[in-house]
Amino acid sequence: MAMASLYRRSLPSPPAIDFSSAEGKLIFNEALQKGTMEGFFRLISYFQTQSEPAYCGLASLSVVLNALSIDPGRKWKGPWRWFDESMLDCCEPLEVVKDKGISFGKVVCLAHCSGAKVEAFRTNQSTIDNFRKFVVKCSTSDNCHMISTYHRGVFKQTGSGHFSPIGGYNAERDMALILDVARFKYPPHWVPLNLLWEAMDSIDQSTGKRRGFMLISRPHREPGLLYTLSCKDESWISIAQYLKEEVPRLVSSQNVDSVEKILSVVFKSLPSNFNQFIRWVAEVRITEDANQNLSPEEKSRLKLKQVVLKEVHETELFKHVSKFLPSVGYEDSLAYAAAKACCQGAEILSGTSSKEFCCRETCVQCVKGPGEAEGTVVTGVVVRDGSEQKVDLLVPSTQTNCECGSEENYPAGNDVFTALLLALPPQTWSGIKDQALMQEMKQLISMASLPTMLQEEVLHLRRQLQLLKRCQENKEEEDLAAPAF
Repeated sequence: MAMASLYRRSLPSPPAIDFSSAEGKLIFNEALQKGTMEGFFRLISYFQTQSEPAYCGLASLSVVLNALSIDPGRKWKGPWRWFDESMLDCCEPLEVVKDKGISFGKVVCLAHCSGAKVEAFRTNQSTIDNFRKFVVKCSTSDNCHMISTYHRGVFKQTGSGHFSPIGGYNAERDMALILDVARFKYPPHWVPLNLLWEAMDSIDQSTGKRRGFMLISRPHREPGLLYTLSCKDESWISIAQYLKEEVPRLVSSQNVDSVEKILSVVFKSLPSNFNQFIRWVAEVRITEDANQNLSPEEKSRLKLKQVVLKEVHETELFKHVSKFLPSVGYEDSLAYAAAKACCQGAEILSGTSSKEFCCRETCVQCVKGPGEAEGTVVTGVVVRDGSEQKVDLLVPSTQTNCECGSEENYPAGNDVFTALLLALPPQTWSGIKDQALMQEMKQLISMASLPTMLQEEVLHLRRQLQLLKRCQENKEEEDLAAPAF
């Protein structure tokens, strides 16, 4: 039986001009000479075709985030951290995107959640002249890229709403280069900027709002150096709701008279899968490099994580948490943490669920350089179906002095719990009836008392929480800005 299928479409020209045509090349060379193709080379180095017909928004964002060298903080495949469409699911389930596509507001939300700096505008929030200035800004720099969402019909193309990155600009001809991520349909092409504006200045029937454009750039530093919130587990909605709604209610409705009582109220009511929601980030090392000195990049990342970990350990709140957790039977064993981490590492390397692995042994060792120890590597041997696999994880640590000498401290439940409490909005504690206790709690979580790097870490977690709440309440189309604190 014959099956209907399509092999690409002919690009309607005019108004578009195929990038690879003789005229397209001429327009490119003119723009290159004028310096308005600087962003092109980064984008084309990471350019990809959308993997599903409705994944244009996810593919566009993946291209831009990778072009900006933003570290996602979690794995793609094997040991590699890399943005892929399949990882961009915290604002809309992939099944929904695959079926219906994704809205402008949710792509903006995804960009914020991924740690990028984002400026987003619908056409009714900007002008064509300002849009042109932003196109020039991104085309003359490789530190800023633009994604446009527009209606294909204006260019006489088939289809309706679409997302793609803008790859460059020819000022003399006033034309923009669309790097169409639906390469199975149309190639990259030049279009008149006024027509691109007209195509954006259309209504998205799914939201009733105008389309627009977003500028995406790198943050001042990598977001979430040590801690990150995970939306991969379906339970994140209930956990986010608990943190944003239930915790304020619990501390205001119960008779709490000490910081330890507050911790007890919060900790004992935590959802069981809470530890899947906030995690500390370990780095999987390539096995063949395990006995070598750390690379400069590994040293740099490890040093930053160790600074953040040390700053968490030095907070007064951490001291309260560390004193409280053993009283409720919570224990953090390095051997247990190492075994669990190594099973997760095996999952990363193999792409198989960590539930199928059993850790037979672990070993904690220092990787030394010419001088002092540079880092800690947790080496584990995990077993699955009778076969063994060696896993190496680079783990940050701090040192404290005790009666028996110096002691190594690794990321554990007490600092993760501390980081999450610091990330909750200050108004969380406003309902505490004991005024002196409320002031004490607010002082413990005060941003002003935190060192700069820990402040940035906490702010990143707060932004993630706020964005998750925005998505949960379906308000991402109303507010395109980054959460402000």
